[in-house]
This record gives sequence, C-alpha cells and structure tokens, in this order.
Amino acid sequence: MGDIQVLTSDFVNLQISTSKNDISFGERRFPKDITISELKAKLELVTGGSCATMRIETYTKDNKLVTSLDDNSALVGSYPLEDGMRLHIVDDFQLRNELDSGNVPKFELTEEEYSKRNDSVKMFLMKNKMGKYNEEYAEKKKQMEQEEKKLAESIEAGLRCKVSVANAPSRLGTVMYSGTVEGLQGYWIGVKYDEPLGKHNGTVKGKTYFECPDKYGAFVKPQCVSVGDFPEEDYDLNEEL
Repeated sequence: MGDIQVLTSDFVNLQISTSKNDISFGERRFPKDITISELKAKLELVTGGSCATMRIETYTKDNKLVTSLDDNSALVGSYPLEDGMRLHIVDDFQLRNELDSGNVPKFELTEEEYSKRNDSVKMFLMKNKMGKYNEEYAEKKKQMEQEEKKLAESIEAGLRCKVSVANAPSRLGTVMYSGTVEGLQGYWIGVKYDEPLGKHNGTVKGKTYFECPDKYGAFVKPQCVSVGDFPEEDYDLNEEL
C-alpha cells in the first residue's frame, strides 16, 4: 500500500469582524503561505485599522474562541484555520483613543512634533514600509477603493436586496443609501431591513443618511449586498399567539 497523502487547499475563506461589531465586512479569501504580518497588512486594506496596532482573534462558526494570531513571522497555514471561521480584529490604538478620559487633560502634539518622534506608530510603519508607506500596498488600496466605489454606485436606493454578512442569516430589505459614511473608511450601503434586525434608524453619530424605524437600519459593505427581485414578506410582529 502506498503512502497516504493529505492535501489541503492553499487558501482559506474567512469571515471578518472588528471591535466595532455593528460593521460587517463579509468573507475574504487568504493564501496560507503568507505571514501574519502580511495578513495584517491585507486586513488593514479591508477594515481601515492599523496593522501595527491590531490584534487578531479567531473564532469558530458558533463563536467559540480558537486562538490568537500573535506571531507576526508565522505563516497563516501554521494556525488551525478552516473555511467559515472568523477573524476578529481588535485595534488597540483605536480602542485607546475611544476611551472616555473624563476631565483628564489630553496630551496633544502638533503634526511636526509627532513626525519627529521615533516611538510613534507612523515611524514604525515608515521604517518597516508597512501600510500606506508601502508602494504595493498603496496601489492595491487604490484599486480596491475604485472597485468598491464602482460596486456601490451600481446599488441604487430603492432596490430590493438580500444582505449576507458574517455570523448571521441572510436578511431581506430595501436599499436606502449608497455612499460614504463619516468616520468609516470606503463605501457603504444603507439598508432598511424588513424586520427589526438592524442597529439604528438611519442616523449614525448625529448624522441622518436615511430614515426608517429604529432597529431596522444598518450599514454594510457593498460586497455583502445582492440586489434583485426579493419580495417583501408579511411579518405581522403584533400578532398574538
């Protein structure tokens, strides 16, 4: 009997979520022969987080923590990652900036002073040619932004749609908005769901992008949206049992 050889795919399909859990980035395909450092650079393109300050946690389909991808020099394929699992991105730098410091005076630097510091995130990225200081990254980011913009522009307000996001069943709704959202990177689709499965009423951080009942609205990436003939179902939420 000959030797038994087990073959695995060179790629893995993973869902992506961030510490801002009201945003869904859908599924992405990653090669297993890249390092965790290179994976972080790719995730920076997708999420807008900083590859220098992000941590990556992995979860099963039923949301059980598997491990943390904490060795930047290790290959993606060296970790127990399977199709359908979720990468959860935590940006420590962003989380520190979002903490409420109350009346504690904030330490602020001018752009010129910040540029002179050797211990800054900016200097780390420049020295290691990461993020926007990497020419290949910058070109790839530009291409992705152009593709996302083109896709967003093809999804017009008023169209019926189906939304498929990470760790959630498909949801039906109506496109209400297509464009940019203040404070978020890239292009987004504002959707009014047929059921109260959203996050808001079309207003985010005091700015109104569209109007709908509370908990019916959501913003998702264009890649998560399919438009078509999706008839609205009759949900009688007030029906008594």
